[in-house]
Order: sequence, then C-alpha cells, then structure tokens
Amino acid sequence: MSNTAELTALATQLLEGRNVGHLATVNPNGTVQVTPVWVHVEDGRPVFNTAEGRQKWRNILRDPRVTIEVTDSADAYSYVEIRGTAELVLDGAEEHIEQLARKYTGGAFKGHQPGVRRVKVVVTPTRVLEH
Repeated sequence: MSNTAELTALATQLLEGRNVGHLATVNPNGTVQVTPVWVHVEDGRPVFNTAEGRQKWRNILRDPRVTIEVTDSADAYSYVEIRGTAELVLDGAEEHIEQLARKYTGGAFKGHQPGVRRVKVVVTPTRVLEH
C-alpha cells in the first residue's frame, strides 16, 4: 500500500492560483516553524522555492516532513492542508523562482542575492485535507 495521496480538485485549484501557502517544518528542538511561500503544482505535487541556508531548508534537510496550508485569497474559509515529504532539487531552481515571481508579481524575481543558490522543493503528499 502506497503512503502517497492524490491532490484534490480544490487543492490543485488553490495551488495553481495566486494564493500564498504557509509552510510548516520541524525545528531541531521539535517546535514548528511556519513561513509564507509562493506555491504551484507540477505533476500532481506542490512545489515551492527557497534558498540554501534558510531555516526551512535546514529543517527539510534534517526532517523532510512538511505541511503546506493554502487559503483561497477570495475566501479565507476555503483552504487545504497538504501533508507530505519534501525533496530538495537544485536542477531548474533558478528558472522555477522566476516562474513563481511572474505568477505572483507579474515580473522578474527581485530577491536574488550574490552567492546564494535557489532550491526547488517538491512535496509528495501523504494526506490532503479540505476545509
């Protein structure tokens, strides 16, 4: 039996829209860190982007369990919670942050920092909850 879950139609719709996600990762001391992230969906899996060295990156390296909550920007009472495991991918990460920037801002990504590598994060869902 597989420990993966399919995205629902609502989850896919919210991920494809300009709705900000809230990513939860586990800190080394067991507390939870939550940060807003730009999200999208690729091949039926949520994807977001970060940079090497950030807390969420360090947390995922140590413990890949994550939860992403995405709320409909037009209806705060319509949201999905996607639990799963994250994979850090360097290949295509720079292009990916540009795609997300165009989706959310309509322009190029303005947060590039010299010497900082972007990382694409692909989440394999294990549970999808609609609210």
